[in-house]
Amino acid sequence: MRYVKSKFLFVFSVSALCIGTLALAHTGVKNMTVMARMQSMSALGDSVKVLGEMVKGNQAFDAAEARAAAEAIARHARETPTLFEAPETDPKSEALPVIWEDFTSFVAKSEALETVAADLAVSMQAEADLRSGLARIGTACKACHEVYRK
Repeated sequence: MRYVKSKFLFVFSVSALCIGTLALAHTGVKNMTVMARMQSMSALGDSVKVLGEMVKGNQAFDAAEARAAAEAIARHARETPTLFEAPETDPKSEALPVIWEDFTSFVAKSEALETVAADLAVSMQAEADLRSGLARIGTACKACHEVYRK
C-alpha cells in the first residue's frame, strides 16, 4: 500500500508541475495552432487538477464532478492528435519534433490516455476508484510528456 501511495504521489506531483508550467508557457505565443494545442493541454490539466484535489482531500469527493472531469480528459485526449497533425512550432512551444517523426506512437499514447480516462468516467463509483484511476491517468500523461515534451 505504501508503494502505491508513493507512486501515486510521484505521478500526481509530476502532473501538477506540468500543469503549472503550461500557464506560464502561454505568454507570448504567436502561432495560433500552437496556442490551440496549449489551451487544450491546459484544459486537460485543469481536469486532472480537479481529480487531484479530490484525492488529496482538498475538495470533497463528488462522483458526478469527478466523472465529468474524467470525461473532459478523455475528450481532450481524443482531440490531441488532430491538434498536432500539422508540424507547426513556436518559440514558446514545448512540443518536440519527435512528435511528427513518430506520429503513430504519439497518437497511440493519446488514445491510451483517452481510454483510461473514458473508462474511469464510466466505472467510478467511489473515492477509491478515483485514486487508482488518477494514478493511471498520471502514468499515461507522463508516458507522453517524457518523450514528446521539452
